[in-house]
Amino acid sequence: MVEQEAILPDDAVLVRGRTPSPRIPGGYPLGAILLCVVLLCAAGAATLSNMSVQLPPALWLGALASPDVEDIRQVLVHYAFLPRLAVSLLCGAALGLAGTVLQQVLRNPLASPETVGVSAGAYLALALATLLAPSLLAFGREWVALAGAFTALAAVLALSWHKGLSPLSVVLAGLVVSLYAGAIGAAFVVLRHEWLASLFLWGAGSLGQQDWSVTRWLLPRLGGAALAIGLMVRPLTLLGLDDEGARSLGVPLGAYRFAGLAAAVALIAFVVAAIGVIGFVGLAAATLARIGGARRLGQQLVMAPLIGAALLWAADQGVQVATGPQGDLLPTGAMTALLGAPLLLWLLPRLALGAEAPALAAERLPRTKRPGLVLAAIGGLLLLLLVLALLYGPGTDGWTFASGDQLRPLLAWRLPRVSAALAAGAMLALAGLMMQRLTGNPMASPEVLGISAGAALGMMVALFALADASRPVQTLAAAIGAFAALLVTLAIGRRTAYAPERLLLAGVALTALFDALILVLTATGDPRAMLLLNWLTGSTYGVDAGSALLTSTFAFCLFLLAPFFLRWLDMLPLGSAAVQSLGVNLKATRLLVLLMVAALTAASTLVVGPLTFIGLMAPHLAWRLGLSRALPQAIGAMLAGALIMVCADWIGRTAIFPRQIPAGLVATLIGGPVLMWLLRRR
Repeated sequence: MVEQEAILPDDAVLVRGRTPSPRIPGGYPLGAILLCVVLLCAAGAATLSNMSVQLPPALWLGALASPDVEDIRQVLVHYAFLPRLAVSLLCGAALGLAGTVLQQVLRNPLASPETVGVSAGAYLALALATLLAPSLLAFGREWVALAGAFTALAAVLALSWHKGLSPLSVVLAGLVVSLYAGAIGAAFVVLRHEWLASLFLWGAGSLGQQDWSVTRWLLPRLGGAALAIGLMVRPLTLLGLDDEGARSLGVPLGAYRFAGLAAAVALIAFVVAAIGVIGFVGLAAATLARIGGARRLGQQLVMAPLIGAALLWAADQGVQVATGPQGDLLPTGAMTALLGAPLLLWLLPRLALGAEAPALAAERLPRTKRPGLVLAAIGGLLLLLLVLALLYGPGTDGWTFASGDQLRPLLAWRLPRVSAALAAGAMLALAGLMMQRLTGNPMASPEVLGISAGAALGMMVALFALADASRPVQTLAAAIGAFAALLVTLAIGRRTAYAPERLLLAGVALTALFDALILVLTATGDPRAMLLLNWLTGSTYGVDAGSALLTSTFAFCLFLLAPFFLRWLDMLPLGSAAVQSLGVNLKATRLLVLLMVAALTAASTLVVGPLTFIGLMAPHLAWRLGLSRALPQAIGAMLAGALIMVCADWIGRTAIFPRQIPAGLVATLIGGPVLMWLLRRR
């Protein structure tokens, strides 16, 4: 079991189907050490190359010890290049250590600064303080970041406490909190971009330095947190036991669990306050240390920081090789995902996460005896909202119902947006429902499994690769990207019957990879990339009549195909054996369902962007209302998804009129609390 990993013997097998990792004298795993050496060699070679560009080798020692202030090259190396190198090592080690402690304390192999919402909470707190209360920063950025990080962690623990902090409940709560915090931050960036544009780029993780002040600021803080963790190695090791076994050994679980979490959160908050969000290093370093054979906690606490430091060092030097020394054209946080995500995806099928359930059983709820009445009620609410969205809104005379000659020009502007939002919401909801029934995993959705990010990447590649990418071409490219992401995720999970742990970790890795590529494209300064910011947040105010007609046509055609899938959707949750015993070609069925999901996701992502909760939330809402059979649940989910998106579009264009909030962000802000409530009740 995952809970017992901390006390497994040294020769315990971590990688499926392989012999135990060889050890060097002292018990440290050879695989983890070799991986660290490879990363260090790559980082060292890139560092030597970057140093050679800036300064002749004969002057290196002088620049390091006592630079000649009259030689600008030595000054740049001493006060910019070397501090940046030191910060990359410190922050990489801190994130690797924090990821390991989080995984141990929560007994969760998926825990990391990203998956438990800590990085997002710290970044959001700094963004809000910068915009709304800059005086708070006078007390120290670390305190603001710590407050945000602990608030996010408290929300995650509150949402998953009733499930005993099980790995899946913690990760799902962390994903929800991260996405919600990210949506709030993105909303402020869009609304106050003149104030927060630089903060947005810094949030992607920039290591550029101008002196040694950040290094001196980080050293005592990171050192203190690391020392606290070092003093708690034995009790942290015992926390890997089940609670009853740990108590029998006299371990005060609550105190040590809180102390371990506090130390890990402090490490993350200090890094975010100093250089921004460096994504993926905490998860990658801890996971790669385990894959390399570090089984005991003491070994992981040594190897994970080393791997984290080497990974961030290599990523940052790679950025400088690509953009020139001291160049900040590419965010280092994005490069860490580009380095770590493919490696983790390749190694993920070989990672043993402990005992995995093939599927997460859905909570049994009373089935409604009158699904027609429930569907009629949702449909009635949708019709009422459509009337309000089309007719009611603010104007020069305040809030009024438009009619007569006044209505005609308003409809020409409102109708395309409302129809596109309705179609996109319904398509995302249907895609989420099909994913959940296909995998037997109620956490599956286009957003969580990286499918929406794949669609966004496909569309962006089409925009950059083609001189004039039409709407159908963008849709096709988005569908290809969504399907490719879906295939990668499910190929990784296929060996374990789509176990939730493996699917989630694959989805996190894919989303981090695609987000990193998107950040790299937007960081180039290309005008097309700058125009994509609003689209990525789910803007509908660029939708014209032609785009709305095309989106609605796609939705109508796909909805016509949906009835052919209903029989399969009713049978798939029964399991592979039962489905095949009924004479169904399982491989062909899965392929057709996946193609349908990719098409639905691609068509909807083009309208509302990749940042929504619709695909995850709408099927849950329908299930909560007692709609358990495939047909009524599908209709209920589609109506709920359309309802949320139409409401989001209406609120987005009227809340701060004449300015607007992207509908995708509003949908996330609306759906986040609802989904948190659902998680709390599950």
